Amino acid sequence: MDVVLLSRLQFAVTVFFHFIFVPLTLGLSIMLAVMETMYVRTGDEMYKRMVKFWGKLFIINFTLGVVTGITLEFQFGTNWSRYSEYVGDIFGSLLAIEATAAFFLESTFLAVWWFGWEKVSKKMHCFAIWMVAFASNLSALWIIIANGFMQNPVGYVIRNGRAELDDFFAVITNPYSMGQYPHTVIASWMLAGFFVMGVSAWHLLRKNEEAFFKKSFKYGAAFALVFAVTVAISGHHQGNLVAKLQPAKLAAMESHWETMKGAPMNLLVMPDEANEKNAVEALGIPNVLSILAFNDPNAEVKGLKDFPKEDRPPVLITFLSFRVMVGLGTLFPLLAGLAWLWREKIQEKPWLLKSLIYTIPLPYLAIMFGWAVAEVGRQPWIVYGMMRTNDAVSPVPASSVLTSIIAFVVVYSLLGVLDIYLLRKYAQKGPKKA
Repeated sequence: MDVVLLSRLQFAVTVFFHFIFVPLTLGLSIMLAVMETMYVRTGDEMYKRMVKFWGKLFIINFTLGVVTGITLEFQFGTNWSRYSEYVGDIFGSLLAIEATAAFFLESTFLAVWWFGWEKVSKKMHCFAIWMVAFASNLSALWIIIANGFMQNPVGYVIRNGRAELDDFFAVITNPYSMGQYPHTVIASWMLAGFFVMGVSAWHLLRKNEEAFFKKSFKYGAAFALVFAVTVAISGHHQGNLVAKLQPAKLAAMESHWETMKGAPMNLLVMPDEANEKNAVEALGIPNVLSILAFNDPNAEVKGLKDFPKEDRPPVLITFLSFRVMVGLGTLFPLLAGLAWLWREKIQEKPWLLKSLIYTIPLPYLAIMFGWAVAEVGRQPWIVYGMMRTNDAVSPVPASSVLTSIIAFVVVYSLLGVLDIYLLRKYAQKGPKKA
C-alpha cells in the first residue's frame, strides 16, 4: 500500500478521534466558569451542585482528550519527518508554546480547581476555573495558528533549502488563523450548550432532580442559541477568507467548475469529477455564491477548471463535507431557538426533549465535517502552495505505518468505549443529593 495514503489515514484517524474530546473541553470549561461565578455571587448551593456535576463530566472528557492528543505530535516525527525538517523551525515553535504555556497553565489550575473545594477560598476556586477555561481556549489558539501556517504560510524565508521563521508577528496574526479560531471555538461552545441540554433533557423526561436540570437546561439553551447564531456569522467570514486565500478549496466546496461573475449557488448538485462538470445541477440562486464568497453579487468566482488538475483538492469529499456542515449548521439555531423559547415550560414539550437527546452527536459531526473541509480542501498541499503532501512523508516502509494504524485503532476504540461508558454512567447518575 501507499505510504502517503497510510500516513494520511493514520493522522486523520488520530486527529478526528482526539477532536471528539476537544470541543466539549473548550465549551464546558466556559460554562463551568459561568456557573461557579453565579455560585460565588449568589451563594446559591444549586449552582455549586451544578458545577460539581458538570465538572465531573468535564474531567472525564479532559483526561481522555489529553491521552489521545499526545500521540498526534509524535506523528510529525515518525510519519512526517520531511515536513518537520522543512518547516519545523516555525511549526515546532508554535507547538512548543502551546505545550509549555497554555497546557501547563491549564493543568496547574485544573488541579487547584478539582482538589481545591473547601481548601481555597470561593473566589480563588472560581478564579481557578476561569484560568482553566482561558488556558483551554488559549491552547486551541496556538494549535490553530500552527494549522493556519499550513493553510496560508506567512512570516518565513526559504534558507538552506528549508523554511525558517522570519516574522513571528506575521505568523501569529495570520488572517487565516484569525478567521478559523473564532469559528472553531464558537462551534465548540455551541456544542457544549447542546451537550448540557441533551443530558438535562434525559433527566427531565424521567423527572429526576427537576429544578436542578431545568436550570441546567436554561444555561445550555442560552449557550446553544447565542453560539449557533454567531458560528454561522463567523463561518461566513471564514468563507470570505477561503475565497481570497484558497480559491481552489472554495471551488471544490461548491463543485464550481467554470469561472464566472455573478456566480449562482446551486442547491441541488452532484459532482462528476472525472468529466469536470456536475452530473446534476439545479435550483440555482443567481449571484448568491459571489455574495457568499466576496460580499459582492457581481464578483468573479474562479472555477476548478482554471486550476491544474494536480493542484485541485478532492472535489466530492470536500463538497459533501461542506454541505453536511452547512446543513447541520442551519438546523442548530432552529433547535436552540425553540429550546430557549419554551425554556420555562420545556417539560410540556416531550418531543423537543427527546429530540435534544438525539441531537447530542450532531454538533460533533458538524465540527468533524468542518475539519474535513479545511484539511481535505487544502490538498494536495501539506503547506498550501509551498510543500506537497507527497513530499512530506517519512521514508519508512508502508508495513510499519499499517501496523501502527491497527494499533491506534485498537487502543483508541477501547478509549472511546471507556469514554462513552464513563460519560453515560455519570451523566445518568445525576448530581449528589443536596
